[in-house]
Amino acid sequence: MKVTVKKSEAKGKVKIPSSKSMTIRALVCAALSRGDSDILNPLVSEDTNAAVAVLGKIGVQIRKDEDKWLVTGGKLRVPTEELPCGESATTMRFLMAICSLIPGKHKIVGGPSLSKRPMRSLVEALEKLGIKGSTEGKTTPPVIIEGGTLKGGPTELPGNISSQFISALLMLAPFAKEEVSIKMTTPLTSKPYVLMTLWCLKKFGIDVRSEWDRFVVRRQAYKPTRLKIEGDWSSASYFLALGAVSGEITVENLSTSSLQGDRVILDYLRTMGATVRTAGNSVIVSKSNLRAIRADLSDCIDLLPTMAVLAALAEGTSVFVGIERARIKESNRITAIKEGLERLGVTVTEGQDSLTIVGLKTPKPKKDDEEDEDEEKTEEEVEEERELVTIDSYGDHRIAMAFSVFGAALGGVTVDGAECVAKTFPDFWEVMKSAGGELEIDAK
Repeated sequence: MKVTVKKSEAKGKVKIPSSKSMTIRALVCAALSRGDSDILNPLVSEDTNAAVAVLGKIGVQIRKDEDKWLVTGGKLRVPTEELPCGESATTMRFLMAICSLIPGKHKIVGGPSLSKRPMRSLVEALEKLGIKGSTEGKTTPPVIIEGGTLKGGPTELPGNISSQFISALLMLAPFAKEEVSIKMTTPLTSKPYVLMTLWCLKKFGIDVRSEWDRFVVRRQAYKPTRLKIEGDWSSASYFLALGAVSGEITVENLSTSSLQGDRVILDYLRTMGATVRTAGNSVIVSKSNLRAIRADLSDCIDLLPTMAVLAALAEGTSVFVGIERARIKESNRITAIKEGLERLGVTVTEGQDSLTIVGLKTPKPKKDDEEDEDEEKTEEEVEEERELVTIDSYGDHRIAMAFSVFGAALGGVTVDGAECVAKTFPDFWEVMKSAGGELEIDAK
């Protein structure tokens, strides 16, 4: 599917869908609790549907109502087939931990993109706790887990590859015979996601002791509970950015006290000069003249596409660091961003762990013999001269959604592979339209 985004004026209100990360965490904790748990306002998307389906294959009952899922957990069974996780890395990594509790050999598989993402470090950490495992690729899926031999004790793993590895071990640890100590061998990145896991575990009755470079978990039992899922700040970032570059928009269903790392988008927008107001569970952002920013995104890596597009539409040179892990997401996001922005006429310099972006509003040095004609052109005349540029989403939902913001600001952007937004935000294009987005959708 292709979506062409014309220059638009953002207006009105949009309600952001629930958090994908919290929905899957709640599903897993409910699956490990003996009894019935209610998950209120869960996100319904490709990733969460993948989690629901694969949990069903190991004995977890999930009954869906309109705004509630009733999860009956605590009675895991041996699967009779492979366990497919679609393109959900969160689901695969958490399932590796769950399968460690189920006797027998289990094969966990993923889709084409997920099959390229690293899993070996988690396998090695599980092995130190008594679980045998392997990856069919050197470090990548399919993953084989031989469960039922969890003993506990000390384990370790890098903190800078994926916070999901730490979260998976924390979810598994309460079942170990011995106290589990999880040591970080490198500094922890994406710490807010681990804090979300700790919060969710607490809601399900699990206590975790945090120390300087490790987490310690004693043997204990999950307790079923009732949990409401808050709005997703990652999904909100596209509409908050839309307001900053194209009109005014009110984004609803957000908790400004959320543990989600991407909530920092509010601070970044203010630093760039955007007009941002909060009112209860809503945030209002108005079109502003944006200036460049320097930001470390190591704790909010999913904001990179949104921030890159904002930087491209600002004045000055922005620098983003702490982004190396973006290379192993649904796409190599650094490559996808650089390629897309350069096609749109933006100057981008890539480092191993950095991205430097010269905003389009940055004054260019004038040559002595250069005439002033360009300076006299109106914004409408510049827009008419823009050629339609096709951006490859690389099947990555965050690339597709971020570049739609660029299109709304200046026009002339076609996103190829636009259906990929279903991974976390199935109604994105409809919501974009309701927010004033001028779209042409080609479903072929």
